[in-house]
Formats: sequence, C-alpha cells, structure tokens
Amino acid sequence: MFSRAFAATVVMIATASIMAAPGTTPSCNNGPVQCCNSVQSSDTPGVESLLGLLGIVLGGTAQVGLDCSPLSVVDLLGGGTQCNQQTVCCEDNHFDGLINVGCTPINIGL
Repeated sequence: MFSRAFAATVVMIATASIMAAPGTTPSCNNGPVQCCNSVQSSDTPGVESLLGLLGIVLGGTAQVGLDCSPLSVVDLLGGGTQCNQQTVCCEDNHFDGLINVGCTPINIGL
C-alpha cells in the first residue's frame, strides 16, 4: 500500500515539475540543446574554408554544427518541431545558429 502511494506521489511531482515550466529550454552545461542539419569536423575542406572566410579560428578537429536551432521542452516531448538530424551540445554559437562550434552529439531518447 505504501509503495503505491509513494509511486503515485513521485509521478505527480514529476508531472507537476514538467507542467510548471512549459517554456523552459533543456540545456547542456554551456547552453541549450541544439538541432543541427549537419555536424562535421572543422578540418573538413568545405567547413575549414567557410570558417576561414568568416574569421572563425579553431585549433584541432572540433565538431562544427551547421544550420542549428535550439530545442525547447515542447519540441523534445513531441508537441513542437522535431529534430530530424542531429541533437548536439555546442560551446559557441556564431551567426545566430548558422555555425556552432565545439559540438558534441547527444542522444535524447524520450
């Protein structure tokens, strides 16, 4: 009996937490989760040229997200737009999401 009451309480609290903040954006340690149409290494010839033209200097082989947009809780729960490409956490955003650098692909399985 106690376990049922406890389980019901946990579910109600979790539901209330989600409902209380419908406009919040899920985030990584350094910003919102992004949906990028393409994620490539910064040393890929086309990406390297584009970064050079825009004056973005990266050392090594950082992952670069191209044509990215932030995802909201509604998006992740299936009520908004869906990310059909790659969800990532990125360290830096340039040109309003056109180019994100230092990206790490993440898997959001709900």
